[in-house]
Amino acid sequence: MIRDLVLKNRSYRRFYEDFSVDRETLRELVDLARLTPSAANKQPLKYILSCDREKNAVIFSHLAWAGYLKDWPGPAEGERPSAYIIVLVDTEISRSADIDCGIAAQTILLGAVSKGLGGCMVASVRRDSLRDALKIPARYEILLVVALGKPKETVVIEKMGPDGDVKYWRDGEGRHHVPKRSLEEIILP
Repeated sequence: MIRDLVLKNRSYRRFYEDFSVDRETLRELVDLARLTPSAANKQPLKYILSCDREKNAVIFSHLAWAGYLKDWPGPAEGERPSAYIIVLVDTEISRSADIDCGIAAQTILLGAVSKGLGGCMVASVRRDSLRDALKIPARYEILLVVALGKPKETVVIEKMGPDGDVKYWRDGEGRHHVPKRSLEEIILP
């Protein structure tokens, strides 16, 4: 069962924007993250939830999408996420939360998949301008943004070619292809 969730948990970047994700669903996803392990059990992560169209538009304007797709500026109107969870670290609790953030974000996305949703961890964030736009106090450092919604695209896992190219790509029908290294390649003797 966990393998099925992992296989369905791709980095989706196009969504049915008119499909609504409610605040209670976002709270349930953050509650899953709240229950995950935390370094020294400090639990420094905080979250900003958005499922409001206007707030979503503000957040969207501070994100960059799919760096390998040079000719694609990001999801078009109608294909943008229905919700966001901004993951922050409370620097008065801890100055570092990289591992906590990864565990929490992955847990949020696995929870989303279990609810028929999908998402994408977006680390390419114009943090200072987003902080200003949302009036986020200085003590909270923005780590990443999790974009969520009902996926509108197919993501295909590909065997990595002999050239070792890791760049994902889209075919003529808009399917997103992601090369993955083989199990044999990543386990050292």
